[in-house]
Amino acid sequence: MLSLRSLNKQYERGKSVLSDVSLDFPAHGVVAIIGPSGTGKSTLIRCINQLVEPTSGEVWLGGKELTKLRGAALRAARREIGMVFQEYNLVERLSVIENLLCGRLGYVPLWRIWTRNYPESDIARAFELLDRVGLGDFATRRADALSGGQRQRVGIARAVMQSPRLLLADEPTSSLDPRTSVEIMTLMRDIAAEQNIPVIINIHDVALARRFATRIVGMSAGRVVFDGPPDELKDHHLTEIYGGSASGEWIG
Repeated sequence: MLSLRSLNKQYERGKSVLSDVSLDFPAHGVVAIIGPSGTGKSTLIRCINQLVEPTSGEVWLGGKELTKLRGAALRAARREIGMVFQEYNLVERLSVIENLLCGRLGYVPLWRIWTRNYPESDIARAFELLDRVGLGDFATRRADALSGGQRQRVGIARAVMQSPRLLLADEPTSSLDPRTSVEIMTLMRDIAAEQNIPVIINIHDVALARRFATRIVGMSAGRVVFDGPPDELKDHHLTEIYGGSASGEWIG
C-alpha cells in the first residue's frame, strides 16, 4: 500500500539524514519506527506525507508517486494521510469540536471554512469520534483548557476525521506520562483496527513499540538496521540501533 524506494534526504550537502531507505508497508497493522534522536525518524515520517521533500527516491501510496505530485494533486494526496503530532498542533483558541472539523479542510469549500458552516454529516461524524476517544463532554471546551493526554486524543480524532488511507504519528507519547502514553497507544491501535487504517509511529519508547506494534523498524544514522516483528528484536539489535545500553534510551 505504501512503498519507499531508495529514499535519501540531505539538509546540507554531503550530510545525509536518510540514506537509501527502502521499505514496504502493508494496508493494515501498526509499524513502529525506533532509533536515537537525530537518526532520521521524523524526517522519514515527513517525507512520506511530503512535509519534507526528499533529496532523491520515491514515495508511492496506493499507486501514486507522491514525490512527483505538485499543487492541487499533492494537496489531494495529503488528504489521504492523517498526521498525529508530538506537540498536538491544535488551534488552541478554537473549541475541541472545531479542531476536529479542521480534519475536513481538504474536503469542504473555502466558504464553509470561513463561515464555520460545515456539513451536518461532518458535524455528526466529529461528535461520534469525540465519543470514541472519550471526550464526548468536551466538545465546546477550548483546546488550550485540555491536558496533554486530552489534546492528543483530539489530535487522533482530527486525523481520523480526514478519512485517511494511512495514519502517521510523530512521537505521539513523548510529552505524556507513562500511564497516559499507554492509553494513547491503546487508542491509536484500536481505532486503526476499527477503521482499517494502517499506522506508522515514530517512537522512542522501545517497550511501547514492542507492546503495541506488529512490526518494528530500527534506524541508526539514517539507515534501516532492523525490520521485523517485535519478538525478533533482541538486545544485540538494540545495541546496533542505539550504540549500547550506556545511552539509556532503550533500557526498561
